[in-house]
Amino acid sequence: MEAEAAGRAEEALALSRPRTEEKPPKENPNACQARVLLIPLSFSKSEYTRNVLPQKRLLEEISSSEESPSRDHKIKKVCNRPSSSVVTSEVSPSPAAAVANKDSGVSDVPASVVPASSRDSESDGDLESDTKDEDEAAELSAYERKRLKNIAENANFFASLKLFESAARLREMTVKGKSHGIKSYKTRVREMALKEDCVAKVVTSRIYSVAIHPSESRTLVAAGDKWGQIGLWNLDSRLEEGVYSFVIHSGPVSCIHFSSFNPAHLFSLSHDGTLRCGDVTRAVFDEVYRNEDSGFSSFDFLAADASTLIVGMWDGGVAIVDKRTPENSAEISADLNSMIRTVHVHPVSRHYFMTAGARNVNIYDVRHLKESGNKPVVSLAGHTKSVASAYFSPVTGNRAVTTCADDKLRIFGTKCLATLAPVLTTIKHNNNTGRWLTRFRAVWDPKRDDCFVVGSMLRPRQINAFHATGELVHSFFNENHLGSVCSINVWHPTRYILVGGNSSGRLHVFR
Repeated sequence: MEAEAAGRAEEALALSRPRTEEKPPKENPNACQARVLLIPLSFSKSEYTRNVLPQKRLLEEISSSEESPSRDHKIKKVCNRPSSSVVTSEVSPSPAAAVANKDSGVSDVPASVVPASSRDSESDGDLESDTKDEDEAAELSAYERKRLKNIAENANFFASLKLFESAARLREMTVKGKSHGIKSYKTRVREMALKEDCVAKVVTSRIYSVAIHPSESRTLVAAGDKWGQIGLWNLDSRLEEGVYSFVIHSGPVSCIHFSSFNPAHLFSLSHDGTLRCGDVTRAVFDEVYRNEDSGFSSFDFLAADASTLIVGMWDGGVAIVDKRTPENSAEISADLNSMIRTVHVHPVSRHYFMTAGARNVNIYDVRHLKESGNKPVVSLAGHTKSVASAYFSPVTGNRAVTTCADDKLRIFGTKCLATLAPVLTTIKHNNNTGRWLTRFRAVWDPKRDDCFVVGSMLRPRQINAFHATGELVHSFFNENHLGSVCSINVWHPTRYILVGGNSSGRLHVFR
């Protein structure tokens, strides 16, 4: 009885003592910081092959009016301890958005186990007078409340992109394959213009690749540069808030694509021998495939649902990669015995793929690949110098356009792959870009099977659009806002939007 009485006395004394007020954490570069991600992460790959993007708002004023769905958010604990097995994800501030952060290493931490050093003092003056708000504020610090606010804004933004609706619409257009006549097409492209607010520097160095999001409600473009940086630009926001860049790779990002099946996924490939899949809604980049012995040059989706990919390498090898497997290795590796600059899959008969390299363009059947001694189904002959690119026409695959250093663009007939692919059209075009510019790559308009665009060395600086017959359909230029060569260009798959990237990291958007 005396012990119980003494215990109650001590408990009452402890409750009567005033609480010690928490002090805001001091900045410590070696301390761990808590970061709230959009949704919990499931480690389908090894956590050591994951890059965590910084939680930054792509924009603040484009959040849709609809409320974001309620979710049980999980907090990840990110430590700045160096690790040789972790690739650092670094944010490089663009001229319009000064953002910097470095992360290496990810581990699960329950939401209730947040380091005390990550909590701010309750004396910040942000507590509401309402009792309910006070109870909630007692559980979350000002730091955490700010992060949750960012989550809601990010969720609203990605909901406004209508990712899966856009994917369904794109697949529907691909199946139907409908396109307007050439006269109406000319009228539409001649109405496209380049305005001052449609030019922005999104990466720091020469652009090697460009991709545009298939959303029909928002305009989001991505670019990869020489030093492994990927820039994202939302044109529906103010310039100073809409451009963010991230260092994902350690070498040139030579190929990037948004997945048409799940446009929340951005795939990027680099000369450093890595292929990554970035989920913009989860703010992470998963490593899909790594081969440090061979530099990667290009990739394409073998499966329509983007689950299987084919990767081309500079040394002439190709790899078939299944991103659903737990290991980041290839399912099939084959040597084609010829340097590969681009690899492209037939849009209809997806077991066929085309490679462009030294002086040859070949079409292979993926079903017959073996480790060595592979022979092409058909070769696209006639090139006298190195070939920068070769792509099937996007609707039927009945044509192929190649860009060659002999200053010619060639259109081949690829309707019947059992026989030779004849040259249908040859266009004289100055493709001599020199050492300081990225090589031209003629690319098709995804909405049509007979029109493509390519960069130009002519003045005033311009982007040329050609018909498959060799006719110049239109020249996109603006002497006030386009003063450089746009080597890399891409069309929006459903809208009349053309994006051109130059060798100083700038994107130019005609729409």
